[in-house]
Amino acid sequence: MTKCGLTVEITHWIARRLPVPITCEFSYDTGDPLAVTVIFDAEGEYPVRWVFARELLADGLTARSGQGEVEIWPTCRMGRRSLWIQVGDARTGHTALFEVPAGPLSEWLSRSHALVPRGREMADVDWNALTELIQ
Repeated sequence: MTKCGLTVEITHWIARRLPVPITCEFSYDTGDPLAVTVIFDAEGEYPVRWVFARELLADGLTARSGQGEVEIWPTCRMGRRSLWIQVGDARTGHTALFEVPAGPLSEWLSRSHALVPRGREMADVDWNALTELIQ
């Protein structure tokens, strides 16, 4: 298994006008080639871990993607490209909104795609071994 990670300062938007800088860790492991793990407030007292599809994150760099518990969309303000990540249950209003600089995230995703190219995530799965496990 090979891993690649990114630690970056992001903004947690507590309210429309209350930005709080936090440290965030993105990680990718070829042992779970479809997923990325994100730890929000990684250096804080109560870090929060989310795992979701790498494809969702990659698609969110160019267009709104996701629905339900994870939604991602790009923005550009004052020449600065960002990615917004909203996690939680929008139906109940229990969500958290984060702004991530798009440049470092895009570079990190490129490194993950060098490890396992997009569309090849399942190419090395030993389907016979998996079939034996369920029999």
